[in-house]
Amino acid sequence: MLRIVSAVHSTLGGLWPKTLRLLRGDDGATAIEYGLIAAGIAVAIIAAVFALGSDVQNFFTGVSKQMQTKMP
Repeated sequence: MLRIVSAVHSTLGGLWPKTLRLLRGDDGATAIEYGLIAAGIAVAIIAAVFALGSDVQNFFTGVSKQMQTKMP
């Protein structure tokens, strides 16, 4: 039983400083900032697609019709 307690203590004892280092570090904040930037870019792309979607569709529909009339 003492071996088990000793093994658990040595494992958790090495885990605690790593946990504190993780909580004190700012790497997580940087990852969140990059995630927010990516979300902002995604929102901008979605807004552009909705705003220009029908214009782009009409353009390619016109190109397709022109190609069909010129094909033998």
